[in-house]
Amino acid sequence: MALTALQDANFEEKTKSGVSITDFWAEWCGPCKMQTPVLEALAEDDSLKNINFYKVDVEENKQVPADFGIRAIPTLVVMKDGQAVERLTGFHNKEQLSKILQKYA
Repeated sequence: MALTALQDANFEEKTKSGVSITDFWAEWCGPCKMQTPVLEALAEDDSLKNINFYKVDVEENKQVPADFGIRAIPTLVVMKDGQAVERLTGFHNKEQLSKILQKYA
Protein backbone atom coordinates (compact mmCIF):
# COMPACT_ATOMS: atom_id res chain seq x y z
CA MET A 1 0.00 0.00 0.00
CA ALA A 2 1.34 3.42 -0.92
CA LEU A 3 0.53 6.85 0.45
CA THR A 4 -2.83 7.98 -0.86
CA ALA A 5 -3.27 11.70 -1.48
CA LEU A 6 -6.38 13.14 0.17
CA GLN A 7 -8.11 16.46 -0.36
CA ASP A 8 -10.30 18.59 1.88
CA ALA A 9 -13.34 17.06 0.15
CA ASN A 10 -12.60 13.41 0.97
CA PHE A 11 -10.50 13.56 4.17
CA GLU A 12 -13.34 13.01 6.64
CA GLU A 13 -14.82 10.15 4.61
CA LYS A 14 -11.48 8.32 4.33
CA THR A 15 -10.48 8.73 7.99
CA LYS A 16 -13.83 8.18 9.74
CA SER A 17 -13.27 4.49 10.45
CA GLY A 18 -10.27 2.35 11.20
CA VAL A 19 -6.73 3.57 11.86
CA SER A 20 -4.86 5.97 9.63
CA ILE A 21 -1.80 8.18 9.62
CA THR A 22 -1.87 11.36 7.58
CA ASP A 23 1.22 13.29 6.54
CA PHE A 24 0.56 17.02 6.21
CA TRP A 25 3.26 18.21 3.81
CA ALA A 26 4.24 20.62 1.02
CA GLU A 27 6.39 20.25 -2.09
CA TRP A 28 8.87 22.93 -0.95
CA CYS A 29 9.45 21.34 2.49
CA GLY A 30 12.81 19.57 2.82
CA PRO A 31 11.96 17.49 5.92
CA CYS A 32 8.68 16.48 4.21
CA LYS A 33 10.68 15.04 1.32
CA MET A 34 12.68 12.99 3.84
CA GLN A 35 9.50 11.82 5.61
CA THR A 36 7.74 10.47 2.50
CA PRO A 37 10.03 7.47 1.84
CA VAL A 38 9.83 6.50 5.53
CA LEU A 39 6.03 6.44 5.37
CA GLU A 40 6.10 4.57 2.06
CA ALA A 41 8.32 1.89 3.63
CA LEU A 42 6.01 1.58 6.64
CA ALA A 43 3.00 1.29 4.32
CA GLU A 44 4.62 -1.87 2.91
CA ASP A 45 5.12 -3.40 6.38
CA ASP A 46 2.80 -6.40 6.77
CA SER A 47 2.47 -5.83 10.52
CA LEU A 48 0.87 -2.45 9.77
CA LYS A 49 -1.43 -3.63 6.97
CA ASN A 50 -4.60 -2.53 8.77
CA ILE A 51 -3.38 1.10 8.92
CA ASN A 52 -4.17 3.47 6.05
CA PHE A 53 -1.40 5.83 4.98
CA TYR A 54 -2.47 9.23 3.65
CA LYS A 55 -0.92 12.56 2.72
CA VAL A 56 -2.44 16.03 2.45
CA ASP A 57 -0.69 18.81 0.55
CA VAL A 58 -1.19 21.90 2.73
CA GLU A 59 -0.71 24.22 -0.25
CA GLU A 60 -3.57 22.66 -2.22
CA ASN A 61 -5.86 21.93 0.74
CA LYS A 62 -6.48 24.63 3.33
CA GLN A 63 -9.54 23.48 5.28
CA VAL A 64 -8.34 20.21 6.85
CA PRO A 65 -4.93 21.61 7.91
CA ALA A 66 -6.77 24.61 9.42
CA ASP A 67 -9.19 22.30 11.24
CA PHE A 68 -6.21 20.49 12.80
CA GLY A 69 -4.33 23.72 13.53
CA ILE A 70 -1.35 22.60 11.45
CA ARG A 71 1.32 25.29 11.88
CA ALA A 72 4.47 23.34 11.02
CA ILE A 73 5.20 20.61 8.52
CA PRO A 74 5.68 17.77 8.31
CA THR A 75 2.98 17.03 10.85
CA LEU A 76 1.74 13.45 11.14
CA VAL A 77 -1.69 12.79 12.62
CA VAL A 78 -2.69 9.28 13.67
CA MET A 79 -6.45 8.81 13.72
CA LYS A 80 -8.67 6.05 15.02
CA ASP A 81 -12.31 6.02 13.94
CA GLY A 82 -12.24 9.70 13.01
CA GLN A 83 -10.53 10.93 16.17
CA ALA A 84 -6.93 12.14 16.35
CA VAL A 85 -5.05 9.97 18.84
CA GLU A 86 -1.44 11.00 18.14
CA ARG A 87 0.17 14.08 16.60
CA LEU A 88 3.83 14.29 15.63
CA THR A 89 5.58 17.36 14.26
CA GLY A 90 8.88 17.24 12.38
CA PHE A 91 10.76 14.37 10.80
CA HIS A 92 10.47 10.95 12.46
CA ASN A 93 12.49 7.90 11.43
CA LYS A 94 11.08 4.49 10.59
CA GLU A 95 11.79 2.99 14.02
CA GLN A 96 10.08 5.87 15.87
CA LEU A 97 6.98 5.73 13.69
CA SER A 98 6.80 1.94 13.69
CA LYS A 99 6.81 1.88 17.49
CA ILE A 100 3.96 4.42 17.63
CA LEU A 101 1.89 2.73 14.92
CA GLN A 102 2.29 -0.76 16.46
CA LYS A 103 0.07 0.45 19.32
CA TYR A 104 -2.80 0.74 16.83
CA ALA A 105 -1.99 -2.13 14.44
